[in-house]
Amino acid sequence: MNVFSGILFAGLYLISTAAQAQVQPSFPNMKKIEVTGSAEMEVIPDEIYFSISLREYFKDKDKNKVEITELEKQLQAAVNAAGVPKDNFQIENISGYRYWAGRKKPVDFLESKRYVLKMNNLAKVDEIMSKVDAKGIEYVNISRYEHSKIEQFRKDIKTKALQAAKDKAAYLLQGIGEQVGGVLEIQELGGNDGYPIPYPMYRESNQMMMSKAAGDVMEQAAEPEIDFRKIKIRYEVRAVFAIK
Repeated sequence: MNVFSGILFAGLYLISTAAQAQVQPSFPNMKKIEVTGSAEMEVIPDEIYFSISLREYFKDKDKNKVEITELEKQLQAAVNAAGVPKDNFQIENISGYRYWAGRKKPVDFLESKRYVLKMNNLAKVDEIMSKVDAKGIEYVNISRYEHSKIEQFRKDIKTKALQAAKDKAAYLLQGIGEQVGGVLEIQELGGNDGYPIPYPMYRESNQMMMSKAAGDVMEQAAEPEIDFRKIKIRYEVRAVFAIK
């Protein structure tokens, strides 16, 4: 082997050795424990979105049409009287169809309007709709529901899941006379971001939280006989801790 070949071989060897050193796992000789932790909470929605559809109709057969403007005025006045903020009541869609009398030419065009009403009190919705001409109401339903503090709840649950993982590591090590040290690695395993999912889809959590404050808004009104469906938020994490 000549001098150049020897230098080249030595250089390749050093590069290979450095590359191997970089892929070595962190803390190779440290005692550690790996656990999973989970946490969940239930909150009563304080933002309920109603879809309300009004439609023109005839008081008499093919005569005396009740205009959509009249129905809208009734709804608007009821919403204002209930103290609903302006931004919580908006038009979502406008549609219509031709009204036919038998096989003759269309008699008129009947217009429909769909509105979105955001509320935090179910009882007020009945009060509002009672002030609108019932024949002009096509339908009223709940399109979706949320909580105004959902982002903060998600952060809290992630923290609780990590705390649960540390607690689990601590009591497991306590049984063998060891103590948990600092965290070495954290990995989110997923969870539910706060969308209503049937309860059977959940596994039992290490830690269960009930948000009483979230229910205070709904308790201001007369409590319904059947509770409104809660939003469940759940997260699970994998954590590696050092052993002291």
